[in-house]
Amino acid sequence: MVVSEPGAWQEHARAVERLTASYEAIGPGEPVRLAKQTSNLFRARERIERPGLDVSGLCDVIEVDTDRRTAQVQGMCTYERLVQVTLAHGLMPMVVPQLRTITLGGAVAGLGIEATSFRNGLPHESVLEMDVLTGAGTVVTTHPGDTLFDAFPNSYGSLGYATRLLIELEAVSSYVGLRHRRFDDARSWSDAVAAIVETGEFENEPVDGLDGVAFAPDELYLTLASWQATTGGRRPSDYTGQEIYFRSIRERTMDLLTVEDYLWRWDTDWFWCSGAFGAQNPTVRRLWPRRWRRSDVYMRLLGLDRRFGIADRLDRRAGRPLRERVVQDIEVPLDRIGDFVEWFDAAVGMRPVWLCPLVAQRAWTTYPLDPGRVYVNAGFWGTVHVGDEAPAAPLNRAIERRVHELGGHKSLYSEAFYDRDTFDRLYRGAALAAVKQRFDPDDRLTSLYDKTVSNR
Repeated sequence: MVVSEPGAWQEHARAVERLTASYEAIGPGEPVRLAKQTSNLFRARERIERPGLDVSGLCDVIEVDTDRRTAQVQGMCTYERLVQVTLAHGLMPMVVPQLRTITLGGAVAGLGIEATSFRNGLPHESVLEMDVLTGAGTVVTTHPGDTLFDAFPNSYGSLGYATRLLIELEAVSSYVGLRHRRFDDARSWSDAVAAIVETGEFENEPVDGLDGVAFAPDELYLTLASWQATTGGRRPSDYTGQEIYFRSIRERTMDLLTVEDYLWRWDTDWFWCSGAFGAQNPTVRRLWPRRWRRSDVYMRLLGLDRRFGIADRLDRRAGRPLRERVVQDIEVPLDRIGDFVEWFDAAVGMRPVWLCPLVAQRAWTTYPLDPGRVYVNAGFWGTVHVGDEAPAAPLNRAIERRVHELGGHKSLYSEAFYDRDTFDRLYRGAALAAVKQRFDPDDRLTSLYDKTVSNR
Protein backbone atom coordinates (compact mmCIF):
# COMPACT_ATOMS: atom_id res chain seq x y z
CA MET A 1 0.00 0.00 0.00
CA VAL A 2 1.34 3.42 -0.96
CA VAL A 3 0.52 6.15 1.55
CA SER A 4 0.86 9.76 0.45
CA GLU A 5 -0.73 13.12 1.16
CA PRO A 6 -2.86 14.44 -1.76
CA GLY A 7 -0.79 16.59 -4.06
CA ALA A 8 2.51 15.62 -2.42
CA TRP A 9 4.31 14.97 -5.70
CA GLN A 10 3.04 18.21 -7.22
CA GLU A 11 4.23 20.14 -4.16
CA HIS A 12 7.60 18.43 -4.45
CA ALA A 13 7.93 19.44 -8.10
CA ARG A 14 7.16 23.06 -7.23
CA ALA A 15 9.73 22.99 -4.42
CA VAL A 16 12.40 21.72 -6.81
CA GLU A 17 11.52 24.52 -9.24
CA ARG A 18 12.02 27.08 -6.44
CA LEU A 19 15.31 25.47 -5.50
CA THR A 20 16.69 25.58 -9.03
CA ALA A 21 15.49 29.16 -9.45
CA SER A 22 17.31 30.18 -6.27
CA TYR A 23 20.44 28.47 -7.58
CA GLU A 24 20.25 30.38 -10.84
CA ALA A 25 19.90 33.61 -8.87
CA ILE A 26 23.30 33.10 -7.24
CA GLY A 27 25.90 34.80 -9.37
CA PRO A 28 29.00 33.04 -10.73
CA GLY A 29 31.79 33.03 -8.16
CA GLU A 30 29.42 33.60 -5.24
CA PRO A 31 29.28 30.97 -2.47
CA VAL A 32 26.47 28.41 -2.69
CA ARG A 33 24.88 27.57 0.67
CA LEU A 34 21.65 25.99 1.85
CA ALA A 35 19.20 28.44 3.43
CA LYS A 36 18.28 26.18 6.35
CA GLN A 37 17.56 26.94 9.99
CA THR A 38 19.58 24.16 11.64
CA SER A 39 22.96 22.56 11.15
CA ASN A 40 24.78 19.67 12.78
CA LEU A 41 28.20 20.70 11.47
CA PHE A 42 30.84 21.53 14.05
CA ARG A 43 33.20 23.53 11.89
CA ALA A 44 33.17 27.28 11.48
CA ARG A 45 32.46 28.69 8.04
CA GLU A 46 32.92 32.04 6.40
CA ARG A 47 29.89 34.20 7.06
CA ILE A 48 27.96 35.28 3.97
CA GLU A 49 25.04 37.70 3.80
CA ARG A 50 23.64 36.66 0.41
CA PRO A 51 20.52 34.49 0.15
CA GLY A 52 21.15 30.75 0.03
CA LEU A 53 19.40 27.94 -1.76
CA ASP A 54 15.66 27.85 -1.12
CA VAL A 55 15.00 24.43 0.42
CA SER A 56 11.88 25.47 2.31
CA GLY A 57 9.61 23.03 0.46
CA LEU A 58 11.90 20.01 0.65
CA CYS A 59 11.43 19.00 4.28
CA ASP A 60 8.91 16.15 4.29
CA VAL A 61 8.11 12.57 3.36
CA ILE A 62 6.44 12.32 -0.04
CA GLU A 63 5.13 8.76 0.28
CA VAL A 64 5.59 5.45 2.08
CA ASP A 65 5.16 2.09 0.35
CA THR A 66 4.32 -0.28 3.19
CA ASP A 67 4.44 -3.40 1.00
CA ARG A 68 7.86 -2.74 -0.50
CA ARG A 69 9.08 -1.12 2.71
CA THR A 70 10.36 2.00 1.01
CA ALA A 71 9.86 5.72 1.38
CA GLN A 72 10.23 8.66 -0.99
CA VAL A 73 11.77 11.41 1.10
CA GLN A 74 12.80 14.99 0.40
CA GLY A 75 16.43 15.87 1.00
CA MET A 76 15.92 18.36 3.84
CA CYS A 77 13.53 16.11 5.77
CA THR A 78 14.80 15.66 9.31
CA TYR A 79 15.02 12.19 10.77
CA GLU A 80 12.63 13.37 13.47
CA ARG A 81 9.94 13.94 10.83
CA LEU A 82 10.91 10.85 8.83
CA VAL A 83 10.65 8.59 11.87
CA GLN A 84 7.35 10.17 12.90
CA VAL A 85 5.88 9.16 9.54
CA THR A 86 7.38 5.68 9.20
CA LEU A 87 6.75 4.52 12.78
CA ALA A 88 3.02 5.03 12.17
CA HIS A 89 3.35 2.06 9.80
CA GLY A 90 5.59 -0.05 12.03
CA LEU A 91 8.63 0.81 9.92
CA MET A 92 11.87 2.75 10.38
CA PRO A 93 14.85 3.73 8.23
CA MET A 94 17.59 1.12 8.16
CA VAL A 95 19.86 3.49 10.12
CA VAL A 96 18.60 6.44 12.18
CA PRO A 97 21.38 8.84 13.24
CA GLN A 98 21.34 9.95 16.85
CA LEU A 99 20.15 13.55 16.57
CA ARG A 100 16.64 14.64 15.64
CA THR A 101 17.49 17.47 13.26
CA ILE A 102 19.99 15.60 11.10
CA THR A 103 18.45 15.57 7.63
CA LEU A 104 18.33 12.55 5.36
CA GLY A 105 20.20 14.41 2.63
CA GLY A 106 22.76 15.57 5.18
CA ALA A 107 23.35 12.06 6.49
CA VAL A 108 23.85 10.74 2.97
CA ALA A 109 26.09 13.58 1.79
CA GLY A 110 27.93 13.48 5.11
CA LEU A 111 28.29 10.47 7.33
CA GLY A 112 25.61 9.07 9.65
CA ILE A 113 25.82 6.06 11.93
CA GLU A 114 23.87 4.41 14.71
CA ALA A 115 23.27 1.14 16.54
CA THR A 116 21.89 -0.74 13.52
CA SER A 117 25.07 -0.01 11.53
CA PHE A 118 26.66 -3.30 12.54
CA ARG A 119 24.10 -5.03 10.28
CA ASN A 120 22.81 -2.25 7.97
CA GLY A 121 25.94 -0.22 7.32
CA LEU A 122 25.66 3.55 6.90
CA PRO A 123 22.56 5.60 5.92
CA HIS A 124 23.59 5.99 2.27
CA GLU A 125 23.75 2.21 1.86
CA SER A 126 19.96 1.89 2.01
CA VAL A 127 19.35 4.54 -0.65
CA LEU A 128 17.89 3.03 -3.84
CA GLU A 129 17.60 6.18 -5.95
CA MET A 130 18.40 9.83 -5.56
CA ASP A 131 17.76 13.15 -7.30
CA VAL A 132 20.68 15.58 -6.98
CA LEU A 133 20.88 19.27 -7.86
CA THR A 134 24.36 19.41 -9.39
CA GLY A 135 26.78 22.27 -9.85
CA ALA A 136 25.60 22.53 -13.44
CA GLY A 137 22.22 23.67 -12.10
CA THR A 138 20.36 20.57 -13.31
CA VAL A 139 18.67 17.83 -11.28
CA VAL A 140 20.11 14.40 -12.04
CA THR A 141 18.51 11.08 -11.05
CA THR A 142 21.20 8.63 -9.98
CA HIS A 143 21.36 5.03 -8.72
CA PRO A 144 23.83 2.73 -6.93
CA GLY A 145 26.76 2.04 -9.24
CA ASP A 146 26.50 5.41 -11.01
CA THR A 147 29.56 7.63 -10.76
CA LEU A 148 27.70 10.46 -9.05
CA PHE A 149 25.83 8.17 -6.66
CA ASP A 150 28.95 6.35 -5.46
CA ALA A 151 30.90 9.57 -4.91
CA PHE A 152 28.06 11.42 -3.17
CA PRO A 153 28.54 10.04 0.39
CA ASN A 154 31.08 12.15 2.27
CA SER A 155 30.96 14.86 -0.40
CA TYR A 156 29.27 17.43 1.91
CA GLY A 157 27.64 19.44 -0.86
CA SER A 158 30.73 19.61 -3.06
CA LEU A 159 28.90 17.53 -5.70
CA GLY A 160 25.43 18.98 -5.17
CA TYR A 161 22.39 18.55 -2.94
CA ALA A 162 19.92 15.69 -2.73
CA THR A 163 16.33 16.79 -3.41
CA ARG A 164 14.66 13.35 -3.27
CA LEU A 165 15.79 9.98 -1.97
CA LEU A 166 14.12 6.59 -2.27
CA ILE A 167 15.18 4.62 0.79
CA GLU A 168 14.66 1.17 2.21
CA LEU A 169 12.81 0.69 5.49
CA GLU A 170 12.69 -2.19 7.95
CA ALA A 171 10.02 -3.46 10.33
CA VAL A 172 10.35 -2.48 13.96
CA SER A 173 8.36 -3.29 17.08
CA SER A 174 6.82 -0.86 19.54
CA TYR A 175 9.37 -1.41 22.30
CA VAL A 176 13.08 -2.00 22.67
CA GLY A 177 14.62 -4.12 25.39
CA LEU A 178 18.14 -3.16 26.41
CA ARG A 179 20.94 -5.13 28.03
CA HIS A 180 23.98 -3.26 29.30
CA ARG A 181 27.05 -5.48 29.67
CA ARG A 182 30.32 -4.33 31.21
CA PHE A 183 33.77 -5.40 30.01
CA ASP A 184 37.03 -4.75 31.85
CA ASP A 185 39.22 -4.52 28.75
CA ALA A 186 38.91 -3.68 25.10
CA ARG A 187 39.95 -7.13 23.93
CA SER A 188 36.95 -8.88 25.53
CA TRP A 189 34.68 -6.04 24.36
CA SER A 190 35.96 -6.46 20.79
CA ASP A 191 35.60 -10.25 20.93
CA ALA A 192 31.96 -9.85 21.95
CA VAL A 193 31.33 -7.42 19.08
CA ALA A 194 32.90 -9.79 16.56
CA ALA A 195 30.70 -12.66 17.76
CA ILE A 196 27.55 -10.52 17.61
CA VAL A 197 28.30 -9.34 14.07
CA GLU A 198 28.82 -12.94 12.99
CA THR A 199 25.79 -14.51 14.71
CA GLY A 200 23.36 -11.64 15.35
CA GLU A 201 23.05 -12.88 18.93
CA PHE A 202 24.49 -12.43 22.40
CA GLU A 203 23.93 -15.00 25.15
CA ASN A 204 21.46 -16.76 22.83
CA GLU A 205 19.24 -13.68 22.45
CA PRO A 206 18.87 -11.69 19.20
CA VAL A 207 20.58 -8.32 18.85
CA ASP A 208 18.90 -5.69 16.65
CA GLY A 209 20.93 -2.68 17.79
CA LEU A 210 24.47 -2.49 19.11
CA ASP A 211 26.52 0.37 20.52
CA GLY A 212 28.73 0.99 23.51
CA VAL A 213 30.49 3.45 25.78
CA ALA A 214 34.03 3.52 27.14
CA PHE A 215 33.98 5.32 30.48
CA ALA A 216 37.65 4.35 30.88
CA PRO A 217 40.04 1.92 29.18
CA ASP A 218 39.11 -0.68 31.82
CA GLU A 219 35.38 0.13 31.93
CA LEU A 220 33.63 -0.46 28.63
CA TYR A 221 29.98 -1.31 28.00
CA LEU A 222 27.97 -2.83 25.22
CA THR A 223 24.30 -1.94 24.94
CA LEU A 224 22.38 -4.67 23.15
CA ALA A 225 18.96 -3.72 21.83
CA SER A 226 16.21 -6.16 20.87
CA TRP A 227 12.88 -5.21 19.31
CA GLN A 228 9.89 -6.25 21.47
CA ALA A 229 6.19 -6.25 20.62
CA THR A 230 5.04 -5.82 24.23
CA THR A 231 6.34 -4.44 27.51
CA GLY A 232 6.28 -7.83 29.20
CA GLY A 233 4.60 -6.17 32.14
CA ARG A 234 7.41 -3.66 32.63
CA ARG A 235 7.12 0.11 32.56
CA PRO A 236 9.28 1.79 29.90
CA SER A 237 11.90 4.21 31.17
CA ASP A 238 11.69 7.91 30.35
CA TYR A 239 14.99 9.74 29.85
CA THR A 240 13.41 12.94 28.61
CA GLY A 241 12.62 13.90 32.21
CA GLN A 242 14.86 13.95 35.27
CA GLU A 243 16.72 10.71 34.56
CA ILE A 244 19.70 10.79 32.22
CA TYR A 245 20.25 7.98 29.75
CA PHE A 246 24.04 7.68 29.65
CA ARG A 247 24.17 7.30 33.43
CA SER A 248 21.73 4.41 33.27
CA ILE A 249 24.25 2.34 31.31
CA ARG A 250 26.34 2.01 34.47
CA GLU A 251 23.39 1.77 36.82
CA ARG A 252 21.21 -0.87 35.12
CA THR A 253 21.82 -4.19 33.46
CA MET A 254 18.34 -4.25 31.84
CA ASP A 255 16.05 -1.53 30.54
CA LEU A 256 13.01 -0.96 28.34
CA LEU A 257 12.16 1.97 26.08
CA THR A 258 9.53 2.77 23.51
CA VAL A 259 11.04 2.54 20.04
CA GLU A 260 10.77 6.30 19.58
CA ASP A 261 12.54 6.99 22.88
CA TYR A 262 15.21 4.47 21.93
CA LEU A 263 15.89 6.19 18.61
CA TRP A 264 16.28 9.55 20.36
CA ARG A 265 17.85 8.29 23.60
CA TRP A 266 21.04 10.26 22.89
CA ASP A 267 19.33 13.45 21.67
CA THR A 268 17.84 14.63 24.98
CA ASP A 269 21.25 15.23 26.55
CA TRP A 270 23.28 15.43 23.34
CA PHE A 271 24.89 12.20 24.51
CA TRP A 272 26.44 13.69 27.70
CA CYS A 273 27.29 17.14 26.40
CA SER A 274 24.24 18.85 27.93
CA GLY A 275 26.24 18.98 31.16
CA ALA A 276 28.23 21.87 29.71
CA PHE A 277 25.03 23.98 29.87
CA GLY A 278 24.03 22.85 33.36
CA ALA A 279 21.17 20.72 32.05
CA GLN A 280 22.27 17.69 34.10
CA ASN A 281 22.12 19.59 37.37
CA PRO A 282 18.90 18.35 39.06
CA THR A 283 17.75 21.86 40.01
CA VAL A 284 18.46 23.34 36.59
CA ARG A 285 16.90 20.31 34.91
CA ARG A 286 13.62 20.78 36.74
CA LEU A 287 13.47 24.37 35.52
CA TRP A 288 14.65 23.57 31.98
CA PRO A 289 11.51 23.01 29.83
CA ARG A 290 11.33 19.45 28.52
CA ARG A 291 10.73 20.68 24.97
CA TRP A 292 14.13 22.45 25.14
CA ARG A 293 16.06 19.36 26.19
CA ARG A 294 17.21 18.46 22.71
CA SER A 295 20.28 18.70 20.55
CA ASP A 296 19.26 21.61 18.33
CA VAL A 297 18.73 23.84 21.38
CA TYR A 298 22.20 23.00 22.69
CA MET A 299 23.59 23.68 19.22
CA ARG A 300 22.09 27.17 19.29
CA LEU A 301 23.66 27.79 22.68
CA LEU A 302 26.99 26.58 21.33
CA GLY A 303 26.59 28.97 18.41
CA LEU A 304 26.21 31.87 20.85
CA ASP A 305 29.37 30.79 22.63
CA ARG A 306 31.26 30.67 19.34
CA ARG A 307 29.95 34.07 18.30
CA PHE A 308 30.78 35.88 21.53
CA GLY A 309 33.67 33.75 22.88
CA ILE A 310 31.92 33.28 26.22
CA ALA A 311 33.90 30.23 27.42
CA ASP A 312 37.24 31.79 26.44
CA ARG A 313 36.40 34.99 28.28
CA LEU A 314 35.43 33.07 31.42
CA ASP A 315 38.64 31.04 31.25
CA ARG A 316 40.75 34.17 30.93
CA ARG A 317 38.94 35.84 33.81
CA ALA A 318 39.45 32.78 36.01
CA GLY A 319 43.09 32.40 35.01
CA ARG A 320 42.51 29.01 33.38
CA PRO A 321 44.45 27.91 30.30
CA LEU A 322 42.58 28.24 27.03
CA ARG A 323 40.70 25.28 25.61
CA GLU A 324 40.92 23.29 22.41
CA ARG A 325 37.63 22.05 21.04
CA VAL A 326 37.88 18.31 20.41
CA VAL A 327 34.70 17.30 18.57
CA GLN A 328 35.23 14.33 16.27
CA ASP A 329 33.96 10.96 15.10
CA ILE A 330 36.51 8.49 13.81
CA GLU A 331 36.47 4.87 12.58
CA VAL A 332 39.20 2.31 13.20
CA PRO A 333 39.15 -1.45 12.57
CA LEU A 334 37.65 -3.47 15.41
CA ASP A 335 40.98 -5.08 16.29
CA ARG A 336 42.57 -1.63 16.80
CA ILE A 337 39.86 0.07 18.88
CA GLY A 338 41.57 -0.93 22.12
CA ASP A 339 44.79 0.73 20.94
CA PHE A 340 42.88 3.89 20.11
CA VAL A 341 40.92 4.07 23.37
CA GLU A 342 44.05 3.56 25.47
CA TRP A 343 46.01 6.16 23.48
CA PHE A 344 43.13 8.65 23.50
CA ASP A 345 42.63 8.37 27.25
CA ALA A 346 46.32 9.02 27.90
CA ALA A 347 46.88 11.72 25.25
CA VAL A 348 43.58 13.61 25.41
CA GLY A 349 41.96 12.46 28.65
CA MET A 350 38.37 13.04 27.58
CA ARG A 351 35.77 10.65 29.02
CA PRO A 352 33.43 9.02 28.12
CA VAL A 353 33.77 7.93 24.48
CA TRP A 354 30.90 6.58 22.40
CA LEU A 355 31.63 3.34 20.51
CA CYS A 356 29.49 2.13 17.63
CA PRO A 357 30.36 -0.92 15.49
CA LEU A 358 29.67 -0.76 11.77
CA VAL A 359 30.15 -2.90 8.69
CA ALA A 360 30.20 -1.17 5.30
CA GLN A 361 28.10 -3.05 2.77
CA ARG A 362 30.12 -2.03 -0.30
CA ALA A 363 32.96 0.23 -1.46
CA TRP A 364 32.42 3.98 -1.76
CA THR A 365 34.52 6.50 -3.61
CA THR A 366 35.46 9.08 -0.99
CA TYR A 367 35.22 7.21 2.33
CA PRO A 368 37.23 4.03 1.76
CA LEU A 369 36.16 1.44 4.33
CA ASP A 370 36.77 -2.21 3.45
CA PRO A 371 33.37 -3.83 2.74
CA GLY A 372 32.53 -6.60 5.20
CA ARG A 373 35.21 -5.55 7.70
CA VAL A 374 34.10 -4.57 11.21
CA TYR A 375 35.03 -1.02 12.21
CA VAL A 376 34.20 0.89 15.35
CA ASN A 377 33.15 4.52 15.33
CA ALA A 378 34.53 6.41 18.32
CA GLY A 379 32.78 9.68 19.10
CA PHE A 380 34.12 12.27 21.54
CA TRP A 381 32.88 15.80 21.96
CA GLY A 382 34.09 18.47 24.31
CA THR A 383 36.96 20.81 25.15
CA VAL A 384 40.36 20.26 26.73
CA HIS A 385 42.57 22.89 28.38
CA VAL A 386 45.78 23.14 26.35
CA GLY A 387 47.17 26.51 27.38
CA ASP A 388 47.84 29.82 25.68
CA GLU A 389 51.22 28.77 24.33
CA ALA A 390 50.08 25.54 22.66
CA PRO A 391 50.43 25.28 18.88
CA ALA A 392 47.24 25.41 16.81
CA ALA A 393 44.96 22.42 17.48
CA PRO A 394 47.61 20.07 18.92
CA LEU A 395 45.16 17.42 20.09
CA ASN A 396 43.08 17.34 16.92
CA ARG A 397 46.21 17.01 14.81
CA ALA A 398 47.49 14.20 17.03
CA ILE A 399 44.14 12.41 16.72
CA GLU A 400 44.29 12.64 12.93
CA ARG A 401 47.76 11.11 12.91
CA ARG A 402 46.88 8.31 15.32
CA VAL A 403 43.65 7.36 13.55
CA HIS A 404 45.39 6.89 10.25
CA GLU A 405 48.29 5.02 11.86
CA LEU A 406 45.62 2.54 12.99
CA GLY A 407 44.15 2.16 9.51
CA GLY A 408 41.07 4.29 10.14
CA HIS A 409 39.37 7.45 8.91
CA LYS A 410 37.64 10.37 10.50
CA SER A 411 34.37 12.04 9.57
CA LEU A 412 34.52 15.54 8.12
CA TYR A 413 31.53 17.18 9.84
CA SER A 414 33.91 18.91 12.25
CA GLU A 415 37.27 20.64 12.03
CA ALA A 416 40.02 19.03 9.97
CA PHE A 417 43.68 20.03 9.69
CA TYR A 418 45.18 17.94 6.89
CA ASP A 419 47.51 19.34 4.26
CA ARG A 420 46.17 19.00 0.73
CA ASP A 421 48.29 16.01 -0.31
CA THR A 422 47.39 14.01 2.80
CA PHE A 423 43.72 14.87 2.41
CA ASP A 424 43.64 13.79 -1.22
CA ARG A 425 45.39 10.52 -0.39
CA LEU A 426 43.03 9.65 2.47
CA TYR A 427 39.78 10.72 0.83
CA ARG A 428 40.58 9.90 -2.81
CA GLY A 429 40.74 13.49 -3.92
CA ALA A 430 41.62 12.74 -7.54
CA ALA A 431 38.58 10.50 -8.01
CA LEU A 432 36.31 13.08 -6.39
CA ALA A 433 37.75 15.87 -8.55
CA ALA A 434 36.99 13.88 -11.71
CA VAL A 435 33.34 13.47 -10.67
CA LYS A 436 33.10 17.14 -9.74
CA GLN A 437 34.48 18.18 -13.13
CA ARG A 438 31.84 16.12 -14.87
CA PHE A 439 28.83 17.39 -12.90
CA ASP A 440 30.12 20.86 -11.98
CA PRO A 441 32.14 21.90 -15.05
CA ASP A 442 32.16 25.59 -14.10
CA ASP A 443 33.36 24.78 -10.55
CA ARG A 444 30.50 26.64 -8.89
CA LEU A 445 30.37 24.44 -5.81
CA THR A 446 33.03 24.65 -3.11
CA SER A 447 35.42 21.70 -3.17
CA LEU A 448 35.43 19.14 -0.37
CA TYR A 449 38.87 20.23 0.84
CA ASP A 450 37.90 23.89 0.88
CA LYS A 451 34.69 23.09 2.76
CA THR A 452 36.12 20.80 5.40
CA VAL A 453 39.66 22.07 5.93
CA SER A 454 39.61 25.68 4.72
CA ASN A 455 36.13 26.23 6.24
CA ARG A 456 34.77 27.96 3.18
